[in-house]
Amino acid sequence: MTLPPDAPAAARHERILILDFGSQVTQLIARRLRESGVYCEIWPFNAAPEDRIRAFAPKGVILSGGPASVTEGESPRAPDCIFDMGLPILGICYGQQTMAHQLGGKVEGGHAREFGRAFIDVTGDCAITKGLWAPGSREQVWMSHGDRITELPPGFRVVASSEGAPFALIANDARHYYGTMFHPEVVHTPHGAALLKNFTHLVCGCTGDWTMGAFRAEMIEKIRAQVGKGRVVCGLSGGVDSSVAAVLIHEAIGDQLTCIFVDHGLMRAGEAEQVVSTFRDRFNIRLVHRDASDLFLGQLSGVTDPEAKRKTIGRLFIEVFEEEQNKIGGADFLAQGTLYPDVIESVSATGGPSVTIKSHHNVGGLPEGMRMKLVEPLRELFKDEVRALGRELGIPEAIVGRHPFPGPGLAIRIPGEVTREKADLLRQVDSIYLEEIRAAGLYDAIWQAFAVLLPVRTVGVMGDGRTYDQACALRAVTSTDGMTADVYPFDMGFLTRVSNRIVNEVRGINRVTYDITSKPPGTIEWE
Repeated sequence: MTLPPDAPAAARHERILILDFGSQVTQLIARRLRESGVYCEIWPFNAAPEDRIRAFAPKGVILSGGPASVTEGESPRAPDCIFDMGLPILGICYGQQTMAHQLGGKVEGGHAREFGRAFIDVTGDCAITKGLWAPGSREQVWMSHGDRITELPPGFRVVASSEGAPFALIANDARHYYGTMFHPEVVHTPHGAALLKNFTHLVCGCTGDWTMGAFRAEMIEKIRAQVGKGRVVCGLSGGVDSSVAAVLIHEAIGDQLTCIFVDHGLMRAGEAEQVVSTFRDRFNIRLVHRDASDLFLGQLSGVTDPEAKRKTIGRLFIEVFEEEQNKIGGADFLAQGTLYPDVIESVSATGGPSVTIKSHHNVGGLPEGMRMKLVEPLRELFKDEVRALGRELGIPEAIVGRHPFPGPGLAIRIPGEVTREKADLLRQVDSIYLEEIRAAGLYDAIWQAFAVLLPVRTVGVMGDGRTYDQACALRAVTSTDGMTADVYPFDMGFLTRVSNRIVNEVRGINRVTYDITSKPPGTIEWE
């Protein structure tokens, strides 16, 4: 069977529907399910009419947490139709509360609140705790609630409770409905992923048929059906997303794809050469390499405002990209590395722009004036799935496992004016830092690591002489999705070794600092 061009690659797979009530960790539910081989999608709770749900044909429904209170009259509700479809349902935190309220239970505020780590006492068993928690055990979970259920709906029983949540885990065995006041999707609930797997596999009957091997074959088929004999152009940055998209599309349509690599002079050390050699030589992909560093750095001269930098780089990228595209005779399709989190975060859970997490440049259409159709082969995938697909496609680990790198490149790691001299200086610092991280075997344990060239000069002493050179900051964070981040706890021996190398090997740097700010309150990047 050939998939129609607009059909998702997941059309052949078992599916779970996640209805989002605005929780900041809803994406983690989906990631845990995908990790267990189950395809799922996140929809805003108010964008799920009955006909759409039936067309999606889920094997089960999960109701996410959210910031609202069920006790408020205008607070979100689950679509009533899901309770008439005979589907297993799992409600998490707010999802548990609205399910209980809609089915005849009672939810109240003003009771003991629980935030962070908590312990629950398991008093019974049910399908989602099978093989994990036994009656009489005490288990660690992660809570985040102010309201709680005070009266269960008909047919429900208590499986576990805590001091602040007497109905911390409830079950209606006959209807296959379950509710947790805690969040099983977060890592702070140690058995959370296994609880979710019990729901999807034991309760909903999923077999775990979502694999990157299957996705690869199905997406190749879909790309061929969508593109036909048309030509596709792809803006290749050398990052994980555009690289995987390019190789996948090339595997589908071969020389109908042309990649354009715009080198703005703000890449990390050796990356431009690596992009050209990998995609032109290893994968034999048609690649246009445009060194536009003089243009970009020239127009960045005197620009110090971070947003102005971003806009200048974005405008120039489109201009140069279109120039190169016109040279090759244009194209029918534009390939983008849009990911599923980009799509989710660009859609409000409550329908209003004020609560959209953030907008993304590659969601919602093409730049004005570009008359092409979009090819977005990765828009159903999370970042970790993209990396897995890249490995499936044989892309080198140096690219697949690469830390995230911003589109404006080093420009937003040089507060103040950007010059070629500053970029070259920062490249040297960054290269030493990453080299030492790899040598210590820490690269894969870190979400993102980079150096920042500070807009200050400091006094130093080298040999018998006085120096007055620049300072730099090192940054390394751990994260699961980039939405929150913690500083990586290097030992002082490592930091001292890196600092010594930088000040001795990079002429122009005489002081090194380490940024220990988490996100929030800081951001990962400095600008």
